[in-house]
Amino acid sequence: MASILGVIANVSIAFAVYFTFQNKGVAPMQYGTVILLSLIFALVGFVLAIRSCLEKDIYRLFPISGIILNSIALLAGGFILYLGVR
Repeated sequence: MASILGVIANVSIAFAVYFTFQNKGVAPMQYGTVILLSLIFALVGFVLAIRSCLEKDIYRLFPISGIILNSIALLAGGFILYLGVR
């Protein structure tokens, strides 16, 4: 579940950035909402990935990929929001 949330968050952020680029840098408020929801998905996915890494007898591929994907989404979304506020 953590990996799926990470993929959803990263794809949503990528689409918001792409459509903003296509709109010559003008981003409607809906794109900001998409970024905020992606940050929520990434935060939930990150917590789920950490919790599943602490379990015993599991395959580590999906929790580790969930940590990586959700970290990328959190950093990208945070950077976008920082640029928007600044």
